[in-house]
Amino acid sequence: MAYLDDLDRAILKVLKEDARATISEISEKINKPESTVHFRIKKLIERGIIEKYTIVLGEVARPKEVAFVVLELEKPVIEDFLGRYLEYVSRNLAMLPNVLLVAKTEDDKIVALVGAETKEELSEFIEENIQSIPSVREVVVYPVAEFKKGEDIKGVLLEV
Repeated sequence: MAYLDDLDRAILKVLKEDARATISEISEKINKPESTVHFRIKKLIERGIIEKYTIVLGEVARPKEVAFVVLELEKPVIEDFLGRYLEYVSRNLAMLPNVLLVAKTEDDKIVALVGAETKEELSEFIEENIQSIPSVREVVVYPVAEFKKGEDIKGVLLEV
């Protein structure tokens, strides 16, 4: 993880709250000269700390129901094919509109965060699109009752 000083963190905090904030607005909020803010933002971009500015969808556009889904695939006869098949399944899952996030674990499982408007739609989506994947040995669904941190992920990664 890259080193960030207090000024970098202050700038990022303002931008996280409102990515449309102008340099003069940021300058005013953190009580630093505009030239300093401009220079630091430029450096944050150059260092890859800021990659892009994006939007977070409002509550009305986010899925109301979300769940983490853990998939375990059957081990193929030829062990070398497992990595490629995991990559194939992960890529295909990531293209589905209800899938917000896809990750592969160290023990060769796939974790997806999926969302829908209702519990019924969520269950139907999981059944039709995930449990039906060939070679899936086990699917474990963990419905999310409440986010303690990171709820914005539902609005940042949702396909529109």
